[in-house]
Amino acid sequence: MLTQSSNLKTQNQNAKRKTELRYRCYYFSIDVIKFLEILPQKRTYWIIADQLLRSATSIGANIVEAKSSSSKKDFIKFYIIALKSANETKYWLGLLRDATDADKEKIRTLLNEVEEISRMLGSSVLTLKKKN
Repeated sequence: MLTQSSNLKTQNQNAKRKTELRYRCYYFSIDVIKFLEILPQKRTYWIIADQLLRSATSIGANIVEAKSSSSKKDFIKFYIIALKSANETKYWLGLLRDATDADKEKIRTLLNEVEEISRMLGSSVLTLKKKN
């Protein structure tokens, strides 16, 4: 009985991670961090990796920040900043993909995820602005 309950809990958490934007952004940040840890120790990678780390982790940080905003306008502002960070993240990942010999498959996976996150953020911003 304990195993069945445990499996159900894990399934619910996995479903939540796939649908909740906040969770997706959090785990996306973790995936980016793990990816950056395996990049070669070269100056070019350091510079791009630093920018990528900042933009990728900024997405989720701004969503969390939005939850404690003082107004609807402020809430929307944080979502817009998160969307801009997602777009910047796509740029840095594209550079790594096209200008280096980094793991193209892993980059493709990260690009797909940040693209989905961008769509979710864009849709949320449009919805929030219509309601405002």
